[in-house]
Amino acid sequence: MGIVPDEMESAAHTHHHEMPTEGSALTRVSIDATLHCLTGCALGEIAGMALGSALGMSNGAIVVLSIVLAFVFGYSLTSLPLLRAGLPMRRVARIAAASDTLSITTMEIVDNLVVLAVPGALTAGLGTLLFWGSLSVSLPIAAAFAVPVNRWLIARGKGHAVVHGTGVHGGPSPRLVAVVAAAMFVFGAAVLVAEAAS
Repeated sequence: MGIVPDEMESAAHTHHHEMPTEGSALTRVSIDATLHCLTGCALGEIAGMALGSALGMSNGAIVVLSIVLAFVFGYSLTSLPLLRAGLPMRRVARIAAASDTLSITTMEIVDNLVVLAVPGALTAGLGTLLFWGSLSVSLPIAAAFAVPVNRWLIARGKGHAVVHGTGVHGGPSPRLVAVVAAAMFVFGAAVLVAEAAS
C-alpha cells in the first residue's frame, strides 16, 4: 500500500532532514517530542479519571486505568499518522513502542508521584479544584522530567528519532500544546496556593 499524497498533506508532515544529535537544536526536537507525548498522557489520564469515576471504581483502580489509557492514547497519536501514510501495522507498533515507551513511563511515574505528594489530592474526587489543580501541575512537571530522557534517546537515534526516520509526523502543534501546558500549570499552581492558604 503506497503513500497517498492528499492523505499525507492532511494527516502528517514529511521531513527529510537529519535529526540533531547535540546542542540547542537537539533540545528543541526533544521538547517537541515530549509535548507530543504529553498530549497522549494528558488525554489518557483525563479519560481514565472520568471513566473510572463514572464507573464508581476505587482510587487505585482509577489510577491504573488512567496509566493504561495514557499509553493507549500516546501510542495512538504516534501510530495514526503512520498508518494513514500506509505503513504496515506490525512496523507501526514497533515504531510507537520504540519512540514512546520510555517517555510515557517517565511522565506517568513523575505525574503520579506529584499527585500523591499533594495532601488529599487523590482522595479529593473529580469534582474538586484540588484534584484538577494537582493534575494540572503534575503533567507539565512530568513533561519537564521527560525532556532530558527524550533528548538522551534522540541523540542516540532512539525514541522520537525512530518516528523521524519514517519521514512521517503528525499530531497537534507543539506550540499549541506548550501554551495549553503552561496554562494548566498556572491554573494548577494557583489552585494549590489557594488550597494551602486556606
